[in-house]
Amino acid sequence: MDALLALSEHPAGVAVGTGNRVVYDLEADIAHFGAVSVSGPAVLWELSPINTDDLGEGGCQDVALSAAVELDGSVDWLMRCDRVDFPTAAVAHRHVHPGPGIRRLLFGELAVTTSGITTTHQKGDPWFEIGPDPVYAESSATQESAFVRVMLLPAEWARRRTIRYLDAFEERPARQRVKVYLEEPLV
Repeated sequence: MDALLALSEHPAGVAVGTGNRVVYDLEADIAHFGAVSVSGPAVLWELSPINTDDLGEGGCQDVALSAAVELDGSVDWLMRCDRVDFPTAAVAHRHVHPGPGIRRLLFGELAVTTSGITTTHQKGDPWFEIGPDPVYAESSATQESAFVRVMLLPAEWARRRTIRYLDAFEERPARQRVKVYLEEPLV
C-alpha cells in the first residue's frame, strides 16, 4: 500500500474524525488515536492513501512535513506514538527501526546523522526516518532534549522495543527514556 504520512502543527487546537490519525496534545503530554478534539496546541500525524489530494478533515493542508511510505499489504500494520527523552550529551548509537516515522523535537537540540548527512534539529523541527536506514543521534551538550514520534510498524512489533543497534552497542545502557503513548492497528 502506498500512503502518505503527514505531520501538521495546530497551535490553536484541532478536531479530527476517525481514521489513521494521531493527535499529540503538547500541553497535556498525551496522545489520541482517531476521533478527538484538543483545544490547545497540538501536533497531528495522518496516514492517507497517496493518490488523494485531500488529506482529510484534520486540517493537514498546513503540513509541516510529509513522506511517502510503502507498506507491505500482506502485513498488518499499527501506528505507535511515543516520546524519547535524552539527558544532556547523550548518544543514540547507529541504529535502525522496523518501520518509517516522523519525529518532532519538543525541546532541546538533537543532531541526527543519516546517510552521512548530519542535521541539527531545534525545538519544533520535524524530520522523517525511513526505518531501515542507519541513524546516529547526539543530544545537546548543555540541555535536555526530547522528541515525540509516530512510527508505522508491522503488528508483530506491538509492545516490543523497536531500536536495533548496529555496532555492538546493544549491551551499553541507553541513557534515553522512551514513553509509549499508544499503539493502534491501522483502520
